[in-house]
Amino acid sequence: MELHQLRYFCAVADSGSFSRAAEQSHVSQPSLSQQILKLEDELGARLFDRLGRSVRLTDLGKTFLPRARAVLRELEAARGDVVEQKDSIGGAICVGVIPTIAPYFLPTQLAFLSRRFPQARVTVVEEITPVLLERLRASLVDVAILALPIRGHEFETFPLLTEHLFAALPKQHKYAKRASLALKELRVEPFLLLRDGHCFRDTAVAACDRARLNPQIVFESGQFSSILSMVGAGMGVSIVPEMAVEKKSGCRFVRIADAEASRTIGAVVLRGRSLTRLHRAFLAHLRSSAPVAE
Repeated sequence: MELHQLRYFCAVADSGSFSRAAEQSHVSQPSLSQQILKLEDELGARLFDRLGRSVRLTDLGKTFLPRARAVLRELEAARGDVVEQKDSIGGAICVGVIPTIAPYFLPTQLAFLSRRFPQARVTVVEEITPVLLERLRASLVDVAILALPIRGHEFETFPLLTEHLFAALPKQHKYAKRASLALKELRVEPFLLLRDGHCFRDTAVAACDRARLNPQIVFESGQFSSILSMVGAGMGVSIVPEMAVEKKSGCRFVRIADAEASRTIGAVVLRGRSLTRLHRAFLAHLRSSAPVAE
């Protein structure tokens, strides 16, 4: 049984004529009549009584007609659903982000998603880089916002912005009013850093290594907010990215005088994965709204 046979059958039933049905269906009458005969042969029953120039549904034809119409309606509904999904920017998106970026960079991006695509279903996963990369591999995360570079040829990266690093100091610190400082000037200070596993920990330690500074770490946390509260209380100093600089934190922030003391933030997707229009639109927004990374 073919769909076009059902269409021809319904057309004949509606018009009461093979010739009018053929004209409406844009086929020749012999072709239409042949397809109706094939349908009747397959069903093993006559669907129409041929009465000269007109036709009339048999009792079996009357029984079959609503079923045929239901099949065609379902087909059109399914086609409409596909077209709507293809042409609209909706659906689901899971955005992964590391904790040292999430509270500073992500809110404005999510606000854009909500305004521009109110029909989108957005899920956010905040995790450290290795976990997010595994979830990208498993297609559990669609787009991740991470610090670059990352390892793995299976990923495609899009640099978004580069930010400088700052020393976070207590307000009363002797260097608090400086415009910049070298990390080696903090050699005797107790340090408060992110714990192992956070990629910014590696960035901060690398900056210390370049300054030939072995930091005396007295406190570790998974959140900048906890670290800055401790710095503000006079417990020591820290290193933070530019986006974590907060005037209300009770700290003073002094730029580190090191040309390499920076980090680049980028969007990451799984290379070769088929992205939806929503995924592509969000990725395009990230790339267009953020300053181009150096």
